[in-house]
Amino acid sequence: MKILDRVLNPREIRRRLGMNQEQFWTQIGVTQSGGSRYESGRDMPRPVKELLRLVHVEQLDLSQVKRIDFEIIGYLKESHPDLYRTLRRAVKSRHRSADGGVSPNPDSESGPFDSDEVSTILPDSTTR
Repeated sequence: MKILDRVLNPREIRRRLGMNQEQFWTQIGVTQSGGSRYESGRDMPRPVKELLRLVHVEQLDLSQVKRIDFEIIGYLKESHPDLYRTLRRAVKSRHRSADGGVSPNPDSESGPFDSDEVSTILPDSTTR
């Protein structure tokens, strides 16, 4: 049994978000019936797991993300790690301030999962 299945299955993620199957699964390009099969225990392909993590756990709006954004982040991490860490801390601080000093997930803008859950749900996640 994989960690995602053991700790928090897709059905639990969907329920925490208060969404029906159609709303939840179509956001990541999966039909409602396909999503139902995943919720019932069928193995999810890695790309579907990653999309689920990005869209529903990390709360990322994929329509706003461009390839160059990832290239810039990669360049910053590799070439200027101190600057990357400083910028990341500044963004986290800004989000905490906007949330009245308490952020439900300090590693993302908002969402129903705390940072420990995100890293446990999907160990390949980028929250570190």
